[in-house]
Amino acid sequence: MTAAADPRLLPPPLRGGKCRLVPSSLRAVSTRRVPTALSIAGSDSGGGAGIQADLKAFARCGVHGMTAITAITAQNTAAVERVELVSPQMVFSQILAIAEDMGADAIKIGMLGSAATIDAVAVGLTYMGVEHAPVVIDPVIVAESGAVLLDDETREALVEVLLPRCTIATPNIPEARELTGAGKRASQEELAQAMLELGPKAVVVTGGHSKDLVDLFFDGERMVEIPGERHPDGAAHGSGCTHSSALAAFLARGLGPLEAAQRAREVASAAVGSGLREIGSGPGPVDVFDLTSGPPQ
Repeated sequence: MTAAADPRLLPPPLRGGKCRLVPSSLRAVSTRRVPTALSIAGSDSGGGAGIQADLKAFARCGVHGMTAITAITAQNTAAVERVELVSPQMVFSQILAIAEDMGADAIKIGMLGSAATIDAVAVGLTYMGVEHAPVVIDPVIVAESGAVLLDDETREALVEVLLPRCTIATPNIPEARELTGAGKRASQEELAQAMLELGPKAVVVTGGHSKDLVDLFFDGERMVEIPGERHPDGAAHGSGCTHSSALAAFLARGLGPLEAAQRAREVASAAVGSGLREIGSGPGPVDVFDLTSGPPQ
């Protein structure tokens, strides 16, 4: 059978029917000295956000990172110049390649871009043995300018297909409002409760748009505030990607959801504080490795 004819490379839509694929016989993820995490997200050519930020955060947290690229962007610190989506078949094939050989101890999902890509990712998760691997989704749907990045069909697919499969969702306040339909007067607590009703096992509504900059964790039983150090002179491009990837990495290392969220906030906050403000003409990228302190001795 040729690769083009392989039915595994043509994942069917999930919405409106059940998946017809039977998960392949995967190598069990064995106990390792170094855990692994898979980022399913877009590429940032400027290196500040997207899979570039994810891989750096994974490494910072002691986890081997792998990627399934969903989109290629031409961007720098000032603007996103162009975006090209990777085909859903190719997104699925990347996930399948990891599943059949390496497996993953945790999965982070970021930029997706289309309903077809969401369907492909959802089918890919069935091959990853997702019932054993925690999934963190950072729903990238609202730009820093406030513009909504996803059309109605894609947002519907995100809510219907992916959120119920996830361990933790990490929307910021505008994204939580967009996903839940809550008005601008909804509190962070109300948004956390509404997000949990969409299906994830837990939610962290990040606090970058709140007065006190406090993240809020909710798992249906515990509502816990997660404060972080303020860095008004830091650089924050990629902070959301870094936070969600660090959270996934700590889950891969065996931490529980709340402790993983607390540790992830520490990593993301420190990365903002060490941010590379001198790089580029726009908001500089976060720096999880504190590169300004020089190379390791």
